[in-house]
Amino acid sequence: MLKLIRIVLLALFIVISAVFGCIYCLFRPRNHKNVHTMARFFFWATRFLGVKVRLKVADEIKELGSAVYIANHQSNFDIFVLTGAVQPGVVSVGKRSLAWLPFFGQLYWLSGNILINREKQRKAADTIRQVVESIREKKGMSVWMFPEGTRSRGRGLLPFKNGPFHTAVQAEVPVVPVVCSDYVGQIDLNRWNNGEILIEIMPPILKDAPQRESARKLNIHCRRLMEGKLEELNSQVQRPEPLPSQKMPAS
Repeated sequence: MLKLIRIVLLALFIVISAVFGCIYCLFRPRNHKNVHTMARFFFWATRFLGVKVRLKVADEIKELGSAVYIANHQSNFDIFVLTGAVQPGVVSVGKRSLAWLPFFGQLYWLSGNILINREKQRKAADTIRQVVESIREKKGMSVWMFPEGTRSRGRGLLPFKNGPFHTAVQAEVPVVPVVCSDYVGQIDLNRWNNGEILIEIMPPILKDAPQRESARKLNIHCRRLMEGKLEELNSQVQRPEPLPSQKMPAS
């Protein structure tokens, strides 16, 4: 019963948020500053999931300016969980097909996020160029990308694609790793308290660091850092007690 109530509340929340969000964004359509406002609103929905999200932000981020933020991508719940880590001026890079999703897709486009065509690999260079130009044209704008390219669904940190790192190298901006503790399997909509989720925005990897020699080296370096941080966060997070039906019978 609790699960059904939560699903209904989340569905209503998305529809209402999209409608009022689109109205809000119409006053400054496609302005990248809209995204932070909408992100904070969507983050509020973590209350429906029964989780407490704790965020730690490196001091260097406060006066950073433009950057490429990279985060681990776990499930569709990221739209509520990770939005709490979205900093002012940050927009996300998503598939063009997102624009056709009812309600949410229109808000995603109108708020100022960048839509790309990821289905045509031969146009990968054009896609990176598009994102780089957006960073250069809009002062103080940063982009949020998922280097895994897909949701991990509890399989740990997947291999990284080079696109986000080529973007950072060409735009000559730092890379900022964002790591979220594993929560797939932790959120049970039938459980009132689903524990906590830890997110940490790590210090930026600056453009004059040795790892900036190539996108590939930057990829390897960032993944190593994020893998270590993920292990650390998973060891610190407070998990919920399993439901009675999930407990193993005593031998």
